[in-house]
Parts: sequence; C-alpha cells; structure tokens
Amino acid sequence: MTKLEIVPHPHPALRWKSREVTRIDAELRQMVEQMFDLMYASRGIGLAANQVALPYRLFVINPTGDREEKDQEMVFINPQITRRNGSEEDEEGCLSLPEIYGPVTRATRIIVDAFDLSGQQFEVDLEDLDARVVQHEYDHIEGVMFTDRVAQSFLPKLQPLIKDLELQFRNRQKEGTIPSDEELKAQLAALQKARTAG
Repeated sequence: MTKLEIVPHPHPALRWKSREVTRIDAELRQMVEQMFDLMYASRGIGLAANQVALPYRLFVINPTGDREEKDQEMVFINPQITRRNGSEEDEEGCLSLPEIYGPVTRATRIIVDAFDLSGQQFEVDLEDLDARVVQHEYDHIEGVMFTDRVAQSFLPKLQPLIKDLELQFRNRQKEGTIPSDEELKAQLAALQKARTAG
C-alpha cells in the first residue's frame, strides 16, 4: 500500500466530494492506521480521508490528540449528521492549511450515524469539542474547508496566508515535485472507482 501523506491546499482532493465506501477490508484498516499516525505526528485531533488524497467518506478523530488515549479514538465510515443543536463560535485550524486559524460557528451538539472498521453501524451523540471536530471533518468529505465558513469580515486576514500556500503548491507543480491537477484528479478517480460505488 502507498505511504499516505497530508496534502496541502489547493490539492484537488480537498475539494473532492467523497463517495461512500463499499468495502471495508485489511487495506482500508491499514489506511486508517496510517491516518491516525499522521494525525498524531502533526499534532492534530482529526483527519479526513481526502486530506491524505483518498476520495472516501471516512475520517478519524481523537479530541485529546494523545496517542496513548486509544479509547478516545473514533473512526467514522460513511457518516451522516442526523441532528444539530445549539451554536457556538470558536477558533479552528486545519492540517491542510498549516498556521492558518479563524473563527467558525458550529452546532454545539450533534448526532452522527456511521459505520466502524468492523462494518458495524453505530449512532453517537457528541457535544462541544467532539462535535466541532466531527463537523470540521465531515465538511472535508463534502469538499468544504473551514475557511469557507469563516466570517466574511475575518477573511481578509487569512487571504495572504492562503495565497502563499497556493503559490508554494503551484511552484512545486512547475518544478515537477507535485503532479498536475489533471494527474491528481485522475488518481483520485481511479482510487474512487476501486473502493466506492458509482
């Protein structure tokens, strides 16, 4: 299996609306293990599959960010947020937008239906940070970045940082160290065909 890495904005995977996973197998479990490793190495608390260029409706979280607290790890496959209540603004960041932070309003309590790594369906009621992390990662698999949800009045502060990331990415493409957008999209389509319906 290919070694995964976190992809930065504006990699096409980050705007890819992921498809539902139709096969949970040993390879997918290895992908999830790598995702947790990358998340912890980057000091994150959540990571979506498309942040590692996998076009699947899948994300992992551990709101403690502590590798030792395995009981806090959760894997969400083909999740659906079925209920949202309350509203609160708080600062968010993203491993695909390093060093960029902004205020985002999210529901304070959510109910999520999903499947786990054994293919079992579950429902979970989450509040506060846990709910925020899941909403952030759920946005990712919908092709939505947290910067899309930042208040318009705050965006001018972030734009120069976002533009700098875009420039770095495009320069690496010109140098040939990152494939073109067309090649990256073709890779995503091939991965999607291998493990999803449609």
